[in-house]
Amino acid sequence: MVKAVQVHKSFGRVKVLNGVDLEVAPREVLCIVGPSGSGKSTFLRCINHLEKIDAGQLFVDGELVGYARRGGKMHELGERAVAEQRKNIGMVFQRFNLFPHMTALENVMEAPVRVRGESRATAREHAVKLLDQVGLSARRDMYPAQLSGGQQQRVAIARALAMRPKLMLFDEPTSALDPELVGEVLDVMRSLAEDGMTMVVVTHEMGFAREVGDAVVFMDGGVVVESGHPRDVLVNPRHARTAAFLSKVL
Repeated sequence: MVKAVQVHKSFGRVKVLNGVDLEVAPREVLCIVGPSGSGKSTFLRCINHLEKIDAGQLFVDGELVGYARRGGKMHELGERAVAEQRKNIGMVFQRFNLFPHMTALENVMEAPVRVRGESRATAREHAVKLLDQVGLSARRDMYPAQLSGGQQQRVAIARALAMRPKLMLFDEPTSALDPELVGEVLDVMRSLAEDGMTMVVVTHEMGFAREVGDAVVFMDGGVVVESGHPRDVLVNPRHARTAAFLSKVL
């Protein structure tokens, strides 16, 4: 579902990604862990072309992301073509970014109506089911300011799912939450994994990575230092840098 080939990205003179190679199979949950500044979130944003890569290639479901190859050269796609690709990729950010003037239900309905052209009746029916799926059917008519952080993040997950994506990206979805609210968001993500959603999750929640992840990648310095089954990477790391990181967070 995702294939990265020697992906490089710099911001000015600062190299953030230094040749990332990895693959994510359909229905797989890949958890990316590592210290701040290791390139995790930047890589995630590159998958849906929110950040343009400087070199390498990124594919989602076999399709080159953000670029087309013509005459042996890579040409960046226009914004409309990129937006078409993004329809199939859901993303949940650290901050919930809900529309404050819309109810939970209206937030979830908005993109299918405006982007996919669904009727409001169809979008509403699907949105009601999604809010029930994330445990918020009783709060569908509330505005974001009336919801806790955990509830807002669950609405954000429902909103991403409303586009019926092939792939879900999570950028540290619990990092902005109070500790007692983290579990309710992770429970929703566990449920998605059980339902077979392909997911790439940047996280500091090592318990979640160990329990739900099919694979774990440890990044540092813009490269994949180590990858493999969660048990191997998190319990018996091969690299000293991985072990040093885990000794501070576990």
